[in-house]
Amino acid sequence: MSWRRRFKYLVQFIFYALVFMYYLGPASVPPSDPIAQVRAYTRAVEFDYVDWTIKALVEKLTRMPLDTIDYLRTADQRQVVLDYIGLIGQIQQAESQLTLIYADPAIEDPETQAAPVRQQLEEFYAQRDLSAPLAEAILQEMVSTTASEMGFTVGGQPVPPLMYHSTPLPWALIVSPRESIEQEANISLETSLTVEDHILLEDEIAAGLDVSTLVVPVGGVGTYPTMVAQTTNLNWLTTVIAHEWIHNYLTLRPLGVRYGQSPELRTINETTSSIAGDEIGAAVIEAFFPELVPPPPVEETEDTTEEEPAAEPETPVFDFRAEMHETRVTTDALLAEGKVEEAESYMEARRQFLWDHGYRIRKLNQAYFAFYGAYADQPIGSAGEDPVGAAVRQLRAESDTLITFVRTISAVKSFAQLQGLLSP
Repeated sequence: MSWRRRFKYLVQFIFYALVFMYYLGPASVPPSDPIAQVRAYTRAVEFDYVDWTIKALVEKLTRMPLDTIDYLRTADQRQVVLDYIGLIGQIQQAESQLTLIYADPAIEDPETQAAPVRQQLEEFYAQRDLSAPLAEAILQEMVSTTASEMGFTVGGQPVPPLMYHSTPLPWALIVSPRESIEQEANISLETSLTVEDHILLEDEIAAGLDVSTLVVPVGGVGTYPTMVAQTTNLNWLTTVIAHEWIHNYLTLRPLGVRYGQSPELRTINETTSSIAGDEIGAAVIEAFFPELVPPPPVEETEDTTEEEPAAEPETPVFDFRAEMHETRVTTDALLAEGKVEEAESYMEARRQFLWDHGYRIRKLNQAYFAFYGAYADQPIGSAGEDPVGAAVRQLRAESDTLITFVRTISAVKSFAQLQGLLSP
């Protein structure tokens, strides 16, 4: 890459990175503010976005293989991505094997048994460091091309330019009042914290401030470049890359600027990004990896004859979304009546019920719903009867194209304004 082209990208990266660090950085708030009160407990373990962004920008700039992409055929680009996804699978398998070695009480000398696995992991990590820049650049180009074809361009280029980096992600500490379901704080924590660290921090803040707390994993963060978790699921990966870029897109517009001003605006932002991310991600898979397009749902037919024996009644399929919807609706009703302890006991009983059906939820409380309920792109789920997600979905249904929907909603400054855009 020529120095002029490299300098152009450097200027772009710095500009957008500064914009997004401004919105991600902790605001200056009075000591009585809920976020300031929570940060009294978290400052020592908060994730450093400035340090991460600088390192990511340097890596992207110094190892950006754009010229290489220009000489690769589409088939070769596909293979680079698929090989990289396969390598991530090998890494995850080896990491799991290492964990099991140290967890197995029957192994007397785990250090010795783990040594060859560690060596293999080091080799895998070295391969990943070499192959990641090209694989990420190819996926960036694929998602950018798809977004451009869908109309997300200014002068032929998506704005901001799509840029992501796969990395271990920070944890998110979610804080909600006990009396209602509302996200009062979402604070990013260091990636190295363990489950035991999470529990200690949750319990300390909950006891000290009388709030509901939960540390949750995230799939991506709308920094610049955006942060995206490593995965072997290419369908999920393209969706998250697109989802986080949509957050970048919205941050330069009224809706994104107001992301944290109210629970309603947060839900509008997240639901919009989920809808757009799903559509763009699916289009990327269809265009470049058609063999990974999920099969259409099987439609039941009534073309049976009288001679066929009656089918045995099937065991009802457990519907996680429906169960979470019911849990949220009932919890909201109990909290509305001021029955906080009853609501918390009910959520714990429901958590155990879900656990028995294979859903390993560590803690189900107000903070859980405050976080997951903001992703309301599906009509049934953790959002319960919250009308905000339904309004976003209705606007998408009434919009001819995805770009029309996103451009329209990106100018929204309140839930009332969104409601005014909908057909009666």
